[in-house]
Amino acid sequence: MSMDNIDMAAYRKRPFLVRARPYFIILPALLLTIGILYPFLTAIYYSLTSLNLQRPGAMRFVWFQNWIRMLREEAFWHAVRVTLQYALTATFIELALGLGLGLAICRRDNWFARLLKVSLVFPLMIAPVVAVIIWQLMTSNTIGILEKLLNLFGVYKFRWASSADTAMFTAIMIDVWVYTPFILILVIAGINSLPKSPFEAARVDGASEWFTFKNLTLPMLKPFLYIALIFRLMAAMQEYGIIWALTRGGPGDTLLNLSVTTYIRGFTQYRFGQMIPYVLTLWVIVYIVSQILVRKWLKVQKTAGGR
Repeated sequence: MSMDNIDMAAYRKRPFLVRARPYFIILPALLLTIGILYPFLTAIYYSLTSLNLQRPGAMRFVWFQNWIRMLREEAFWHAVRVTLQYALTATFIELALGLGLGLAICRRDNWFARLLKVSLVFPLMIAPVVAVIIWQLMTSNTIGILEKLLNLFGVYKFRWASSADTAMFTAIMIDVWVYTPFILILVIAGINSLPKSPFEAARVDGASEWFTFKNLTLPMLKPFLYIALIFRLMAAMQEYGIIWALTRGGPGDTLLNLSVTTYIRGFTQYRFGQMIPYVLTLWVIVYIVSQILVRKWLKVQKTAGGR
């Protein structure tokens, strides 16, 4: 009898649970894969139909008509522009503020710095919709504290989210207030994890703070900044809560990004067949950008680790 036959016979004599253990180990990953692929494939299927929730029985295959219609619509390209403008502007402002605040807080170790760490994280614990309500009260032209502050500088009845010229600015301002603490937490964690010896050597050599930041702090902190960039940019590109609670995409179509446009098409107009190409397009954009950033993060991580 060959060794293979002996091993197979010994394997069959093992208890069932022992033999099934490898399958139990991979079962969660298999279920997760199915849970991801099934909705994705279903979405592709319905994007090729005329599904309308008001007339579900009249659904028929239209193949690529929904995709062609979407690409020809100015509303789609406007939604893409709004999505990218909002996501890029908000994310980079948050990165700059989070980095600056993190460096300022970590440079001082006193009661005021510790108080700032706690108070600056507070907005992150508030739901975006609640944050919008808070800012709507603060920007009110009758009772708003920001309105009274602007009055001191001769500015009266600033229109904030009610004007197409300032609605994007208002939405980004709320987004920055809510999510900058996320960047701040990552920056503080990154700064606290940096090795001390290079900074002590630079201090002994009389290096300036700018030289130390440019040549030591920033290069070693880049992996943390890229992690923050990946998470925040992906979330900002899919932002729905702040925009919908603030203006429902208005005034007009000023803030109609892909997420809000998708909601209106699917749950207000009930045109699910036309809605799903918007969802899949947003997924494609997020996937491509995330892949680029992850590859860049891997390179930066190797560089920061001296490899």
